[in-house]
Amino acid sequence: MWILLLVFMVLLFSAVIYLRIAGGGRFPWLQFYTKGKESGFTFHEINLLRKVAVENKLKNPTALFWSIKMLDRSVKEIILKMKAENKEHDEEANRLLAKLFELRKRVEFDLPRYKIGLKSSRKIVARQRVKITLPGMGPFLAMIVDNRPRYFALSYPQGPELPDGFSWKGQEVGIYFWRSNDAGYFFKTKVINDFSENEYPIIHVNHSDSLIRTQQRKSVRVPMEHAALVYPLKSIGLANEIVEETKGLRCRLKDLSEGGAALLIGGRTKVGLPLKIQFALSDATIVISGVVKGITYNGKRNTSILHMQAVPPSTIMRNKILTYVYNLFGNREKVLPVAKAVPRAIG
Repeated sequence: MWILLLVFMVLLFSAVIYLRIAGGGRFPWLQFYTKGKESGFTFHEINLLRKVAVENKLKNPTALFWSIKMLDRSVKEIILKMKAENKEHDEEANRLLAKLFELRKRVEFDLPRYKIGLKSSRKIVARQRVKITLPGMGPFLAMIVDNRPRYFALSYPQGPELPDGFSWKGQEVGIYFWRSNDAGYFFKTKVINDFSENEYPIIHVNHSDSLIRTQQRKSVRVPMEHAALVYPLKSIGLANEIVEETKGLRCRLKDLSEGGAALLIGGRTKVGLPLKIQFALSDATIVISGVVKGITYNGKRNTSILHMQAVPPSTIMRNKILTYVYNLFGNREKVLPVAKAVPRAIG
């Protein structure tokens, strides 16, 4: 019994000495290891991160697991090292990078702006686009042009044809909108007045303090203006990441995330259409496939914004996308201007 206890104490002492040496003297290895395990990293990965923390001379190495600034700095160093060692397609290196990006997303979504949300329609900002539904009809598209203490004003709703003599005044409506970098919201309310005869027709709508938060964002999405090519697929089962050599239809990317993209095209298309899009970001070619989940059509311009939900990309492709999304190398400031020509319609 005493011999076993003595052996255990010797092993424990040896482990502590080893960890002190491996951690570089004063490096808080035990705290770093504990925090790393809590964040889902293996012992081998934590040791690699320790080396990154030591090389970057981080004053508080455990901040690597909760500080966006420290995470971005360390991820950038890992990517540079992968390039220097020609390991950009190395599976193990990309798995570690993917875990760091997952931690980066977790830390991002812990920020207050993602957690608080809206409680009242009084906080909706001007120019927010909304979708309006009537019982059995819709959707109608509109935009908030003014938000006052007693009501908010919407541009005149555009959508399906309404009966002759129809007035929005007194109508019970449902309103849905997507708040940038947050979530979707829905609430029911009543239209106070219909000013269809004005030079600029609007409607006034009652406020609501019962907003329902829906479809909270699961990935960080960034706006962009970037030329891309789109290839319609016969089925989503044919999704792939093969770089196409043939010319596709031109489109314009409006936003991007690891989970999908929004793209501007000419004309109209339908929900459920499987697509493959291809574009260049810095020195990387990005290829993602997905299904159109929503469409915002502009009748005056005859253009549509397609909201595409992506098939989960490969680890390497996802890492390339997130390197851009988090702007680790200033890629977003180097986006080339898009030609003014209207993108082609998708048949």
